[in-house]
Amino acid sequence: MKKTFQLRPEGKHPDRVLEAIKHEIRKYVQRERRRVPPKGSDYWEFDCRFGATEEVAESVHLGALAKLMDGVAAAEGTKFYVEILAKPAQFKPRPEGMVGERRAPHPEDDGFDD
Repeated sequence: MKKTFQLRPEGKHPDRVLEAIKHEIRKYVQRERRRVPPKGSDYWEFDCRFGATEEVAESVHLGALAKLMDGVAAAEGTKFYVEILAKPAQFKPRPEGMVGERRAPHPEDDGFDD
């Protein structure tokens, strides 16, 4: 998904538009996660970029997107660019001695509050 979202379309409330954008992004991520990963992969990982325009977009974590979108809306921004690309990934084995300690994040955790 590579898309520039408008936050202030004519005749629509900006808060409802922001919620609709978040919903569209959640649907996209869920749809991509349902796809079967290629052989040799365990799950889908997401490369994300966020910015005012495509040219100035910076790499961010998927879980940070919601807060960044809220920040643009709070600053009365009119639009922002979001790029989310799925890529296959494998779980990495834990090093010796790490049993019971902090685990890797769950692949379903996208940072959006439901």
